[in-house]
Amino acid sequence: MEIEHHHDLAHEFPALRQRIHELKQTSAEFRQLYEDYAAVTREIYRIEQDIETPSDDYTEELKRRRVRLKDRLYTLLRA
Repeated sequence: MEIEHHHDLAHEFPALRQRIHELKQTSAEFRQLYEDYAAVTREIYRIEQDIETPSDDYTEELKRRRVRLKDRLYTLLRA
């Protein structure tokens, strides 16, 4: 199963691709947030493809979590 490309961090921030790679190698915090972001994105993808069918509230909370993770990752990328 592939993550939808429009939510992959490198596709979200193409100008920061090299910085993403660097931080994945050097920052434990960034690496953990990146893994969390990817896991949430995969779960949302499964829901949107009707592979899983949780409640709407749970789905919306996942989407809010993905936004928070992306915001934090972006902050680290720009630091």
